[in-house]
Amino acid sequence: MSRNTFLFKQFSVEQEGVAMKVGTDAVLLGAWCRVLHSDKAILDIGTGTGVIALQLAQRTVNEMAGVQDAIVEAVEVDEPSALRAESNFATSPWANRLILHKMPVQELAATMAKQGCARFDHIVSNPPYFTDSLASPNLARNISRHTDLLSYEELMSVCDSMLYPTGRISLVLPAGAESKKMTELASTHGFVISRLTEVHSTLKSGPKRILVEFSRVGVVPEISSLVIEDAGPGSFSAEYRALTRDFYLHF
Repeated sequence: MSRNTFLFKQFSVEQEGVAMKVGTDAVLLGAWCRVLHSDKAILDIGTGTGVIALQLAQRTVNEMAGVQDAIVEAVEVDEPSALRAESNFATSPWANRLILHKMPVQELAATMAKQGCARFDHIVSNPPYFTDSLASPNLARNISRHTDLLSYEELMSVCDSMLYPTGRISLVLPAGAESKKMTELASTHGFVISRLTEVHSTLKSGPKRILVEFSRVGVVPEISSLVIEDAGPGSFSAEYRALTRDFYLHF
């Protein structure tokens, strides 16, 4: 096992040679997003090394029935990352329920449109979100972190076309203008906020990230906040530990 392998409690993620390594944003989203018994088909857009898809595969094991239910599909345009995700899926306990599409998500959506069907109950994404910042000299990292190949409008449009009417979208976004922009775009496609959690690095810091769930069903949204470190560096809050303890080895 290489030093580039990130170990979780039930799976591992090999990340050598990929643009984006396993990060807090992805693990938070994979742990936070709501998984329902009715979620039989889930899609992870921009899966990278596959960590979110792997978390969702772990979370959709029907332990009481002794069966594995949901099919978790993932799409990734970056070739090295796609190859890593494919390998990580194959070595996981849920290889039979993980499907990787090595293509732009727009292409996947177009294929589904030709077939005349939506097929997902839940779409999850840690999307590229730096719309105005300076690009990285690393092309692959730039693709992963900027909206050049997948704008917010395109992301919301493909989600709209691929979701069942009762389907949901779960995203992690920067707090502030970026999350507001996505919420406005979601509304143009008939989506409203059904869950939202503001993520704070410390007790004294403002929100750094927004975890948000959109649905087409008008409900009173569940609003909450989460502090990662509540008593200094490395002192993780009870709430953060509880949310991620099924995944991180040290929790």
